[in-house]
Amino acid sequence: MEKFPTSPFSLLSIVCATFGHDYIVSRKITNHINEYTCAHCGKEVTDNMQGTVEILTARIRKANSALASFYIKKTQKIPA
Repeated sequence: MEKFPTSPFSLLSIVCATFGHDYIVSRKITNHINEYTCAHCGKEVTDNMQGTVEILTARIRKANSALASFYIKKTQKIPA
């Protein structure tokens, strides 16, 4: 099982724990899948196939990168 370093305790993490995260889109994978980062604490999440968000792990990040490159190749216009 992979261990991820925990972020140091901060006042902004208390804000997120109290009021919820303020996610902004950090990377657009496809039209339907994005990666988000919390503006306050830096927590990273992504969309999954069901449309809900899940914590962004190294494995999911690698899958998103592969999906993004496939999506770019698929949507490129091929000159006739």
